[in-house]
Amino acid sequence: MKKIILALASLGLLANCATTQTTQTTKTANVEAPSEASQEFPTDLRRTTLIVDDIDESLKLYRDVLGFEVNYDTVVTMSGVALPAGNPGSEARLVLMNSNDSWVGWIGMLQWLEPNALPRKPKTGKMGIGDMVMVFNTTEVDKQCDAAAKLPEITITTPKSESRYPSRNGGPPIVVHTCYMFDRDGYFLEINQLQDRESYNAD
Repeated sequence: MKKIILALASLGLLANCATTQTTQTTKTANVEAPSEASQEFPTDLRRTTLIVDDIDESLKLYRDVLGFEVNYDTVVTMSGVALPAGNPGSEARLVLMNSNDSWVGWIGMLQWLEPNALPRKPKTGKMGIGDMVMVFNTTEVDKQCDAAAKLPEITITTPKSESRYPSRNGGPPIVVHTCYMFDRDGYFLEINQLQDRESYNAD
């Protein structure tokens, strides 16, 4: 019950956007809010919530390939005001997932349900102002890039390769193995694996 309450507190939707209808939990993920006294800065980026066409299809990438765990899965009634999408009173499925951290770095997904499903936007294969890039660091970049490439509607823009970035202190470059892709809804991802954490952490 504690885990459900903490998940509800993290939604940022319930007070003004939605009313919970049904709740189900899946595999128990580590969900815990830190004490305010332990936080060095006042603000965290808690979660990115993706509006998607089909959560079950999207889970094939974010859960099955990238390894995020579902910690919350419910149907909510949307106001259409605080989160200005869809018609007031529409029902939407909301899923929350986390990985190593119990508080930050979460992914949420919202899918408006029939008969008020949102129309899919046309895919352009290009990015511009207002778009975002999600960067996922992994210890299994080859495995995950290969698996993602096999999923339907995933568009790989650059297959597995090496990227180099200038260091913060004039030392050796930061080297990551990467692949880049659009997911089935047009969100852009970089999956990378840091090759030398010691150099990355050097002052």
